[in-house]
Amino acid sequence: MSSHGPGQDVSTQAPRRGRLLRLVVLLGVLGLLAAAWLSGLASPGAEQLGRLYHFLQQAQREHPLFTYLAALALYVFVTGLSIPVANVLSILYGMLFGFWPAMVLVSFGSTAGATLAMLLARYVLRPWVQRRFGSRLEVLQQHWQREGAWYLFSLRLAPVVPFWFINLAMGLLPVRVGTFWWISQLGMLPGTVLYVGAGASLDLERLLAEGPPAVFTPGVLLLFSLLAVFPLVTRWLWRRLRASKCAG
Repeated sequence: MSSHGPGQDVSTQAPRRGRLLRLVVLLGVLGLLAAAWLSGLASPGAEQLGRLYHFLQQAQREHPLFTYLAALALYVFVTGLSIPVANVLSILYGMLFGFWPAMVLVSFGSTAGATLAMLLARYVLRPWVQRRFGSRLEVLQQHWQREGAWYLFSLRLAPVVPFWFINLAMGLLPVRVGTFWWISQLGMLPGTVLYVGAGASLDLERLLAEGPPAVFTPGVLLLFSLLAVFPLVTRWLWRRLRASKCAG
C-alpha cells in the first residue's frame, strides 16, 4: 500500500535532477561555448567542433533529404530511449537547418520518440516500470482519473515532471496512443520554439571565429534568457492553475 495521499502531486516525487535537466543542459552548452572562447579558440576541441559543423553543412547541401531524415531518426532514437541530449539536439538542429525546418523536425521527432517510449513501457517494460515507479504511478493515475487529458497537457507544458517519466508512466495508464500523441505535440510546442529559436539565432562559425560578443546581440541574449527562465515560469503557472482548479 502506498504511503502517499491521493492529493499529493506526482511532481513532489520526481527526482530533482530530472526537474532541473533542461536548465542544466542549457547552462552546460553555454559553459562549453564560453570555455572555448576564453581559451583562445585554438584548442583541438574548438577546431574539431568547427570541422564537424562544416561537415554537417556540406552534408546538408549535398544530401539534404538524407541529412534531414537521419537527423529525425536520431532525435526519435534519443527521445525514445530517454537519453538526455534532446535539448542539445534542438539547439544544434536550429543552427544547422534554420528555424522552420528544425521546428518541424524537432516537434514531430520529439513526439514520435515520446510515443515510442510510451509504447515500450506499455508492451515491453511494464513489469520493470511498475517495480521501479510503483508509488509514483499510483499518484499519477489518481490525477489522470480526475482530470484526464488536461493533466497530461499541463505536464507537457510545464516541465515539473521529467518528460522521460511521463512517457513511461503514461504507457501504464489507459490513454490512447492518438490522444497521447496530439497532447504531447501541442504541450511540448512552446519549449520546442524556444530551443530551436535559440539555435537558429546563433552562427557557430562566427562564434568560433570571433567570440560571443560578435554573436550574442541583445535579441539573442533575450531569447536565451527566456529559454533559461521558461521552466521556472511554466512551473509557477502550472502550480497556480492546479491550485485554482483544486479550489474550485
